[in-house]
Amino acid sequence: MTGKLEYPVVIAPLATEDGGGFSALVPDLPGCMSDGDTPEEAIANVQDAISSWIEAAHEVGRSVPRPSRKLAFA
Repeated sequence: MTGKLEYPVVIAPLATEDGGGFSALVPDLPGCMSDGDTPEEAIANVQDAISSWIEAAHEVGRSVPRPSRKLAFA
């Protein structure tokens, strides 16, 4: 189980009223997200979130989606 960035991550700035910084969202893993003061910190933090998400999925017997190869924006 690794949290390497095999999964696409969407980085977006957070509004000042939301605390500022940047959010990191993993579309392939529902509910998997993190944040940080910089985009780099958000990516580092989301790696831990990916590992935790996969570990929790295994614990409850839930399947883990394979990483998608690209993102599609509507």
